[in-house]
Amino acid sequence: MTRRIDPVALKARDELALAPPAEAARSFPNRTFGVPPVLHLATAGLFLGFLATLGLGFRAPEMVVPLAICFIIVSAFFAVPAKWVRMGPFNRDHALGWAEFRANGIATHTGHCDAGSATVLVLLLPALIFCWGVALVTIAALS
Repeated sequence: MTRRIDPVALKARDELALAPPAEAARSFPNRTFGVPPVLHLATAGLFLGFLATLGLGFRAPEMVVPLAICFIIVSAFFAVPAKWVRMGPFNRDHALGWAEFRANGIATHTGHCDAGSATVLVLLLPALIFCWGVALVTIAALS
């Protein structure tokens, strides 16, 4: 059962959390995504590896055009943000370097992550998708 808690009572007991301070307004937004380009390249490589695995495992002349379209879309999915980071003459932000990432980690909305944890978080789903493609091709080859 739930019940409504009065904000005045929470404030009196010192249990009312304050909203985080708003970030100072910037004329140009930070477009770097907070992770080094190496992680973007690894993610793109795993997605393209998934497509290549499926393409090699299920070779058929009819699959050339659909796979080419998928390769173009996935490549654009990573190329456009890479160009976006460099866009604009007054963009002073730069992509996070690998050494800086290893030394400091990154700040997320749920707290600070060290470099190893952030790398696992970023690459876990693409690695599982790649392994799923390998499993699909293996099952198809064995049956």
